[in-house]
Amino acid sequence: MSELWLPIIMAVPVLGAIVVALLPKGGDKLAKQVTLAVSLVVLALTLVMAFQFPGAAGDRFKFEATYDWIPTFGVHFGVGVDGVALVLIALSAVLVPIVVLASWHDADGVKTADGTVVAPKRSVKTYFSLLLVLEAMMIGVFAATDIFLFYVFFEAMLIPMYFMIGSYGGAQRSYAAVKFLLYSLFGGLLMLVAVIGLYVIAGKQTFMFPELVGVIQDPATQKWLFAGFFIAFAIKAPLWPVHTWLPDAAAQAPAGAAVLLVGVLDKVGTFGMLRFCLELFPDAAKAFTMPIVVLAVISIIYGAIVAIGQTDMKRLIAYTSISHFGFIVLGVFAMSQVSQAGATLYMVNHGFATGALFLAAGFLIARRGSPHIADYGGVQKVAPLLAGFFLIAGLAGLSLPGLSTFVSEFMVMIGAYSSTASGSGAFVVAAIVSATAVILAAVYILWMVQRTLNGPTAEPVKAFKDLNAREIWVMAPLIALIIGFGFYPKPLLDVINPAVTSTLTNVHVDNPAIAEKGAGQ
Repeated sequence: MSELWLPIIMAVPVLGAIVVALLPKGGDKLAKQVTLAVSLVVLALTLVMAFQFPGAAGDRFKFEATYDWIPTFGVHFGVGVDGVALVLIALSAVLVPIVVLASWHDADGVKTADGTVVAPKRSVKTYFSLLLVLEAMMIGVFAATDIFLFYVFFEAMLIPMYFMIGSYGGAQRSYAAVKFLLYSLFGGLLMLVAVIGLYVIAGKQTFMFPELVGVIQDPATQKWLFAGFFIAFAIKAPLWPVHTWLPDAAAQAPAGAAVLLVGVLDKVGTFGMLRFCLELFPDAAKAFTMPIVVLAVISIIYGAIVAIGQTDMKRLIAYTSISHFGFIVLGVFAMSQVSQAGATLYMVNHGFATGALFLAAGFLIARRGSPHIADYGGVQKVAPLLAGFFLIAGLAGLSLPGLSTFVSEFMVMIGAYSSTASGSGAFVVAAIVSATAVILAAVYILWMVQRTLNGPTAEPVKAFKDLNAREIWVMAPLIALIIGFGFYPKPLLDVINPAVTSTLTNVHVDNPAIAEKGAGQ
């Protein structure tokens, strides 16, 4: 039975998407209700599977299922999860029903400041059908243990997101959607070349990840293949300087789509670095560590500084994410137990925190019709509940102690500072420089909060209504998770740590404690 968990969890949203797509015309409300029900079923199944996860006992990958797909080329439908994949699948399963509730009116069009509505290009049921297809692909990309299958999901997930941005976004949605697609396809093509190269050079007649770990020994070959994978993941994350698609896409996407784009899809990049770049090409990863750390630190500082200058709320949040992804990449390539566990925890906590911030911003924009911070003021006086949720989400964005993002950011910096990896002195410098982003984060978040929530109440803001019951159900779970994992992150870390130990063992990090733990995996 255990081998059926992942195929079933992936099949449910696909079947749900088909049902929603086949609903009769005019059944918009039913389409929303079916989508919400299906996403809740996926969440329930994921939680049941997660509670059955045996931790470090036995093989690294749990709930494995492997079926021949293209036997001629050794391609399998192979899925399974370790701790890192499990928490990211759980993140996806939690966010989707929240996004469905938040997007109840997203597919109806985007309201502008003058009261006009940018009409969607496609129907309401198409939007929610795309959302369920995207959920299946997000789960699939984290669960794939066959590298070719991973690549298929990596590319295919672009399609629903492209249509969600291009058909239901703001005034410049077509430009943003095409830019997102072109950047992602370019990275995907590079990765395809590397995947084919890995298959041919390995000579194993298989794409199964466990069988390819440690096969490529030639340092020069490792470097070329590593580059193909890494560039694709750096674009997806995104990492400076291949980040420019994200602010446009996040600003033009409906708030719910922006949550999944930044909260989940972008994590595929950092997940790929941790699993594929480090474990398949360990020597190349070590050789390129310092240049990548430099790019990560630039992303941290650059994203924070540019965020300070933003006047558009959603673009500001997008630039903060570029800064946060720099922290995650720094943690991955510091190659210590603490830093990589912190980086993985950051992937999850960033999804909750940035998701809450995007959704709160989306509720503000839906009321005012403008993403510009200058068009607000005094929101706390007319919508105190919305203002309170926005404030907590913003404080999570600056990693306030007591909130979940603080734990992960602290772990990344401590892990980098104490790293014993090659060039560890540079990690000390990187950790110190990156710490300045904490100050910059306080500037951009508190500036946005002060301009939006405090001060004189802008005339259009006086007509604001506070959160309704549906919107409270959207925000409350995210805020509870942000606070809960801020005070007690141990359940997540207990799941993550064994997988990180396995990664470091495969990378041959010179750490006897890690090696000893890894021997027991």
